[in-house]
Amino acid sequence: MTQERLWQDLDPLWTDPRTLSALLCGSAAAIILLKWLGQRQIQQKMEEARRMRDLALERMEKAVCRFKKENPGAQTAHILSLPMVELVEKLKEGSLSLESVLYSYMGKALEVTQEVNCVIDFIHGCEDQLQKLKKQKEKGLLYGIPISIKDHINCKGHVSSGGMVKFLGQVKEEDSVIVQVLKSQGAIPFVKTNIPQTMINYDCSNLIFGQTLNPLNHKKSPGGSSGGEGALIAGGGSILGIGSDVAGSIRLPSSFCGLCGLKPTGDRISDGISVLAVTGMLGPMARDVESLALCMKALLCKEMFRLDPTVPPIPFNEEVYSSSKPLRIGYYEGDGYFQPSPSMRRAVQQTRKLLQEAGHTVLTHHCCPTDTVCHLLCLPLQVYCTEFIAKWRKLGLDVILCPALGPAFNHAATSYTNLYNVLNFPAGVVPVSTVTRADEEELKHYRGHYGDPWDKRLKEVRAVGLPVAVQCVALPWQEELCLRFMKEVETLTHGMRRNV
Repeated sequence: MTQERLWQDLDPLWTDPRTLSALLCGSAAAIILLKWLGQRQIQQKMEEARRMRDLALERMEKAVCRFKKENPGAQTAHILSLPMVELVEKLKEGSLSLESVLYSYMGKALEVTQEVNCVIDFIHGCEDQLQKLKKQKEKGLLYGIPISIKDHINCKGHVSSGGMVKFLGQVKEEDSVIVQVLKSQGAIPFVKTNIPQTMINYDCSNLIFGQTLNPLNHKKSPGGSSGGEGALIAGGGSILGIGSDVAGSIRLPSSFCGLCGLKPTGDRISDGISVLAVTGMLGPMARDVESLALCMKALLCKEMFRLDPTVPPIPFNEEVYSSSKPLRIGYYEGDGYFQPSPSMRRAVQQTRKLLQEAGHTVLTHHCCPTDTVCHLLCLPLQVYCTEFIAKWRKLGLDVILCPALGPAFNHAATSYTNLYNVLNFPAGVVPVSTVTRADEEELKHYRGHYGDPWDKRLKEVRAVGLPVAVQCVALPWQEELCLRFMKEVETLTHGMRRNV
């Protein structure tokens, strides 16, 4: 049948221009309506999530008020000032009560989140868990320590949104392995913290719960993706947090917020992830290295190995962590791709000098990874990693000292952290100094490296007084050595942080 005959056989109504116009308009209206309904449904889900967050925070506030009313002499300020290791000791000996510590941190967390928007949920089961702990004879390594948990880590009875509407309303039926282990060691998870949408961002903002601010400077980002953790701990509302790191998501918030953070080797503890052949891991964030070490020691236990048989049963090596043997240290101030800011360069230079004065061997030449990084574009990943490790061992290195991105940026930026996710090396950051006015003056004369967005963002940084960190790196499965190096850096740079 010809096209002309077909049109002649059609009902005249269908060939009427007015009918066709009405049909087209109707279809367009239907599409618009469906789109509007979809957007309205998304908006309703987000509003419900915010309402649930507000209710959770109200419940948290009522619990704190109840405790304060019943215990008017609680030593809140004293409790919040104690280092974690000392806090555990006082809880175990009974000189501080579990209630006084938990409710002190709950109250402070409420204050901090009102200021910087970092808490998205109250883990209400923490009060029941506290009562269970009081009845237990054995006291774990983290006995009574309130701990904050990054949003996407599963907690029984709570949502892990990932900052996305898709996952709202999906209440988890059980705790993730790492949360189970933390509880078995006496820790009390009490809040969940904000993240950027999908977590693939160096800032901390999503459409559901909004922007998290840096508590040290509200104009700055707290970093991402564990930005809620960084902001809460830096603000004093948590003493230990669990974040995740696929390209620097523990180390960057720690750097931006003046904290210590560790990315372990993949599979050293449970719940590791892999994105495009890049290994990410859950890991601790805290105010000092001793807290990170205690957390890792607690996690690397029989319960972890029982719950997740894929985790190699390698307990924490206290001997390596506590060793005083001088280290052989490689270093670099820049990797040949991203020009370090004056404060970043100075942080590495001054830390290197202090390490040398303390009796460690620091190589006199840069251990710049540029030559091996170039190979990444043309070599299989395993070959690239093998070459990097071979060069490391040829130089006889124990660890490497290098920059961490910082100080805190106004917007997202790239960083020096990515490399060690690709290599799957344990890496941590330690704050060593703060930005000086001399650093800012030097930055005014910065002319750029490649004229790319990195150069422009670097030029925009204005951050006098904000912390600057260095990055400490070890070979795979050597978290204890990495932590030992971090502790040495922390101890030696104490004066730098105090004097600046």
